[in-house]
Amino acid sequence: MLRNMMLIVNPFSGRGISRTALGSIVSQLASAGYAATVYFVGEHGGGPDTLAFQYAAQHEMVVCVGGDGTLSLVVSGLLRAGVSIPVGYIPAGTANDIANTLALSKDPTTAVQTIIGGKPRPLDIGLFEGRYFTYISAFGAFTGVSYSTKQSAKRALGHFAYILGGLSAVFSIKPRHTIITYDGCIEEGEYIFGGVVNSTSVAGLVKLDPKQVNLADGLFEVILVKKPIGLARLLDTISQILKKKYDGDNVAMLHASKVTFEFDEEVPWTVDGEDGGQHKQVEITNCHKAIQIVL
Repeated sequence: MLRNMMLIVNPFSGRGISRTALGSIVSQLASAGYAATVYFVGEHGGGPDTLAFQYAAQHEMVVCVGGDGTLSLVVSGLLRAGVSIPVGYIPAGTANDIANTLALSKDPTTAVQTIIGGKPRPLDIGLFEGRYFTYISAFGAFTGVSYSTKQSAKRALGHFAYILGGLSAVFSIKPRHTIITYDGCIEEGEYIFGGVVNSTSVAGLVKLDPKQVNLADGLFEVILVKKPIGLARLLDTISQILKKKYDGDNVAMLHASKVTFEFDEEVPWTVDGEDGGQHKQVEITNCHKAIQIVL
């Protein structure tokens, strides 16, 4: 008996996906015993979250074809609908941070074989002021960009390492006086970047040590970067990041299940590469093993 599968395709992610590749995906799924109903983003009622919210309950599995933002919205739709079914991911985006973290192939015909032969594994999900995210919420550095479209937001996120590494950009970034409360502890300082992460890849360029990141341990990695004073300190900061060392004077990494940020003024945030709005205070909670992703 064929298993019902919901296949959500975002043709606007990255370079999109060809009809040939999509046909191959559907053909392989059918050969493996899945009856895939294809839903295109922009049709059937809207975005990935709306599609998942409205139709996922009619299926035994949902698979999304798109970028990290597409996966994030699909997960959000599932959680809002209270639907607990396995999630498959065929990456076709720009940065593909989640795909890099999960070691998923960027080749659609290979990625679909992972879904066919894989098993559901638990994955923590973040909750940012009532909004779900899959791998990052952050402020500072690149997040001050004015987002005009989803694709421009992804490009802004993808340029994070260049913004942090450019002399003129780094020295012009305004540090934010921040009070960070996490799991009974408090940190306070002037930061040019703060990120709450459940990933080993940020913007496809900044990497975290996989030994320090467990995607289903109920804890986020909280990365904090202070503004470097002088060229020597700037070069040292860049070196720390490239070497995946987050225990220096300017770069720190904390682990927390719940974290609150307080600022002196409203600060722009990004959530999974999209505009997260401006906030003077935010609360971010880890939803432990909220979904099952096929790996």
